[in-house]
Amino acid sequence: MNKLRLLLGSLLLTTSAVMFGQGAKNIQLSEVLTNNEASITDEYGRHNAWIELANTSFSTYNVRGMYLTTDRSVLDKKMSAPERISRMSLIPSGEARTSIGARQHLVFFCNSTPAEGKLHLSLSVPMSEPVWIALYNGNGVELIDSVTVPALALDQSYARVDGRWYVKQPEAVTPGMENFIEANASKIDQFKDRDPHGFAMALMAMGIVFLCLALLWLFFTVFGLVMNHVETAKKVANAQPIKPITKTVEKTIEMGHRTSNVLQEGFDKRGIDMEVYMAVIGMALRQYEDDVHDVESGVITIKSKDTDWDDEYSLMTHWHDPFIPSDHKAPHIPTAPELH
Repeated sequence: MNKLRLLLGSLLLTTSAVMFGQGAKNIQLSEVLTNNEASITDEYGRHNAWIELANTSFSTYNVRGMYLTTDRSVLDKKMSAPERISRMSLIPSGEARTSIGARQHLVFFCNSTPAEGKLHLSLSVPMSEPVWIALYNGNGVELIDSVTVPALALDQSYARVDGRWYVKQPEAVTPGMENFIEANASKIDQFKDRDPHGFAMALMAMGIVFLCLALLWLFFTVFGLVMNHVETAKKVANAQPIKPITKTVEKTIEMGHRTSNVLQEGFDKRGIDMEVYMAVIGMALRQYEDDVHDVESGVITIKSKDTDWDDEYSLMTHWHDPFIPSDHKAPHIPTAPELH
């Protein structure tokens, strides 16, 4: 029975610790104002720097016993818990307002003393300098939330809106309330709130410049390649070896057409041997191929000329009777055509 009670007690303590830890995770730093001149005042009418905590859960959570600090040395993991706690400001108990309701906010005044009020902390917050602020759990070991606040102008605040931090102008500061960005604010003002130091603007500007340079480089590279190919194509088209080939093709077509006409005319004539025309055409093609007429027009002209090379009567008279009648005439045979 005792063992059972001990087991149930241990289980209850463990469950409570887990639930406590999970509840603490719902507490966040919500808004910080470091240079207060016209913002809210404490019970004594003083304008102190202040820090706002927000409960993001839908249940109430008491933040008493938790710690706030601006000392970065507590991030040293080798530091003992007592040493770390000594460098933090404790959120005191005994104040009903430390029990933050669901989706509610609570403001603590800094640069003060707990003796002046339960919501007054001795936490040191510089006025016009960047400051790191951290929220630790009650054990002084578990870091719940932290933020680095930039140097703020008079009555400006640094607020979390939808998970992101913005610099808010004095008229837009909302202590103890849900943070928001005014809907009627210009896009320039919203951008300034989101980027108070101009880092995003500088990166965006440099990105645009480098992108334009990259596009220009790509354009001129492609343009240069295209122009090189065009020039190469022109050189190839104007190269000397192509001209004779083109001209040869044209002349061959023309010569084929003319040859076809000549053959047709020759076939229509009686008494003319087709082999003669074929021999002439073959010889003309051979001469044209050997560039014999490379400076001529390429027109084949066929003219008949009687050379008497096949005249049997004049060359072979010893085979004939010496007596030849006066009215006898040797038969006329077409001679080999002459190529001009």
